[in-house]
Amino acid sequence: MAKILVIDDERAIRNSLKDILEYEKHEVTLAEDGKQALQELEEKDFDIALCDIKMPGTDGIEVLEKAEMKGLDTRFIMISGHGTVDTAVEAIKKGAFDFIEKPLDLNRLLITVKNALEFGKLASETKVLKKKVSKKYEMVGESEAIQHIKDMVDKVAETDARVLITGDNGTGKELVAHRLHEKSNRSKEPFVEVNCAAIPSELIESELFGHEKGSFTSAHKQRTGKFEQANGGTIFLDEIGDMSLSAQAKVLRALQENTISRVGSDKQIKVDVRVLAATNKNLKEEIEAKHFREDLYHRISVILINVPALNERLEDIPILAEHFMNQITKEHGTAKLKFDKAAIKELQKIKWTGNIREFRNVIERLIILCDSKITAGDVKLYAQPIGK
Repeated sequence: MAKILVIDDERAIRNSLKDILEYEKHEVTLAEDGKQALQELEEKDFDIALCDIKMPGTDGIEVLEKAEMKGLDTRFIMISGHGTVDTAVEAIKKGAFDFIEKPLDLNRLLITVKNALEFGKLASETKVLKKKVSKKYEMVGESEAIQHIKDMVDKVAETDARVLITGDNGTGKELVAHRLHEKSNRSKEPFVEVNCAAIPSELIESELFGHEKGSFTSAHKQRTGKFEQANGGTIFLDEIGDMSLSAQAKVLRALQENTISRVGSDKQIKVDVRVLAATNKNLKEEIEAKHFREDLYHRISVILINVPALNERLEDIPILAEHFMNQITKEHGTAKLKFDKAAIKELQKIKWTGNIREFRNVIERLIILCDSKITAGDVKLYAQPIGK
């Protein structure tokens, strides 16, 4: 059953639509003009609005525009009389789901309502999934250091500036990369992540740029590389300090010319990608040791963001502990435990060499091994491995 608002200045049409839709078990509200419709939309949530275009005073297009401005999730189906079809098409461009011409065809009406409801359901599911993804990569903390990073991301995200994210292992460099992508104009396009340290040096070029069939022994078919997969979106080169020098040369060329060529091919392929990179290494030292190209460093480091170690933001530990408590107990389907104040203080005394990654593991261990409350004694007993 859906909640449907019928907006039409003709009483006969309003009542006919009400009878038809209520017979289909929908809940129907009537509005005789645009002003009343906007009032109803302000006070109640509707799945669908069947809205006449030509009405005295506030017409249907104005109602649609004001609903769109308010960010309402209501799907508008416009009702167009003779001579208003062009206007109805214009309404689609402004956000209407569909339009139906008068005289109304019953089958067309019910099919359009059904399609609008299914579309709304899919849109809601997509919104939930996006929210879950966003929560997974949420940057948690209120310390000055974390707030500085969030401010930097907000300033930089909407540009196409390349960003180099530095910091120790486990600090959450990938969270910064995801936040940059989600807040960018490319957020609806692919986000492709490449862990340069996890790919053997002899395969990194094929992974990044793809290869042609037969270009090397195991190349049994043509393969699209990560740069092509990220076209229009963002590529995140994690642990770029571990990339081979030959691959670095190709990445540099891709950044300079916005083109790539697959292994085994001379054909140039245009790509439009934003490059984000991360490393736990000191790239200036790697440059001096001839392990990293200086020209590539200058290409990828238009903006520098350093993610602090957990030991440098101990004031965030209470918030992080609660965040991971909520996240992990939800994953496990178990009841939440409480931290007493002494337990939090004990967590703040630990030297977190593994940073956020280690901290999350410790919280999960405490959840599994402790009773309803986590005490300082529990932290001392379980937080660090024997012999550490």
